[in-house]
Amino acid sequence: MSIISAALSGLRTARLIAVCLAIAALATVSPNSARAEYPDHPVTIVACFPAGGGTDLAARMIHVELGKALGQPVIIENRGGAGGSIGTGVVARAKPDGYTLLACSSAFVVNPSLYEKVPYDPFKDFTPIMVIGASPNVFVVPAQSKIQTMRELIAQAKANPGKMNWTSPGVGTTPQLAGELLKIKAGLDIQHIPYAGAGPANTAVLGGLVDFYAANYGSLTGLLNSGKVRPIAVTSKTRWPDLPNVPTLDEIGIKDAESDTFQGLFAPAGTPKPVIDRLAKEVGKILADPKIKAKYVKLGLPVVAEGPEAFKTRIAREVPMYKEVIDKAGLKIKNK
Repeated sequence: MSIISAALSGLRTARLIAVCLAIAALATVSPNSARAEYPDHPVTIVACFPAGGGTDLAARMIHVELGKALGQPVIIENRGGAGGSIGTGVVARAKPDGYTLLACSSAFVVNPSLYEKVPYDPFKDFTPIMVIGASPNVFVVPAQSKIQTMRELIAQAKANPGKMNWTSPGVGTTPQLAGELLKIKAGLDIQHIPYAGAGPANTAVLGGLVDFYAANYGSLTGLLNSGKVRPIAVTSKTRWPDLPNVPTLDEIGIKDAESDTFQGLFAPAGTPKPVIDRLAKEVGKILADPKIKAKYVKLGLPVVAEGPEAFKTRIAREVPMYKEVIDKAGLKIKNK
C-alpha cells in the first residue's frame, strides 16, 4: 500500500506542477498574444461625408500608411447624409472592437444641437482617438469692398442695423456658427444669406452680392492667393501663420469667439484601451511625417495631432459652446 500511496502522491505532485507551469505560461504569453491579435483582419474607417469632401480626404491621406503600420488593410467607407449624422450613427452602433472607426469633422460636436434628433450621443457613444487637423474660420470681404478691417465692418453694421448681409458655406457649418457668434458677441443686426456649399457662396462674394463671407481657411486659399477677397479677421487663438497681418477676433475686442473646423478619428465607446492606444500611437507617427504634414497643409488642414485626452477635452468644450450659439440664433433643423 505504501508503494501505491507514494505513486499516487507523485502523480498528484506532477499534475500540480503541470498546472502551475501552464498558469505561468499563460501569464507571460497571453498579454503579448492579445496585443498581437489586433488587428487580424481589415479595419474600416467610415467617413461620414461623401467621397471628395474634406473628411473623406483627411481619412484617405492616412489610411494606406495606417494599414501598413497595423499589418492589415484599412478601408474607407463613405456613409454621408444628414450633415454627417448617418455615418456617425452607424459607427455608434458598431461592435467596439477596433475594426470599425469613424472619420468625422466638427459636425460631430455641432449636430447634436443643430438637429432635432441625431442617432448618437457625442459623450456616451464614442471614444476619441485623434484630431487629425484643424483650420480656423476666416472673415473676408470682396476685394472691391471699401471695408478694410473688422473694426470698420462692425462700425458700419452698427450704424446701419438690418441693412448689411453676409454668407457662409451653409446652415450649421462652423463658418456660419462663427458668424453667428460674432453677431452675438458684437451685438450686430446683420442678415445671413445661406448658400448650398462653398462654390455658390464664393460666387456670391466675388459678385459683390454680400458684404462679407465667413468660411474655413482651407476653402479660401484659392481666393486669398488670387487677391479676390481680403481677410479681415481669423477665429484662431493666435494669428494664423499664413495670414500674419490679419488679427484674431480677440485682438479687436471680441472675446471667447474662437472656432475652427477639425477632422478627427473616433472609435465606438467600449473599445479596449490597448486598441485605442495602439491606433493613437500609429496615427500620431504617421502625422509626424513631414511629407504627410505637407499634404495636409496643401489641403488647407494643418496637422494638429491631438490624442485621446486632448480630443476629449475639445469635445467637452465645443458641444456646449455650439449649443449656446445654435439656441440663440434659432438654427434648429427638424429631421425629415
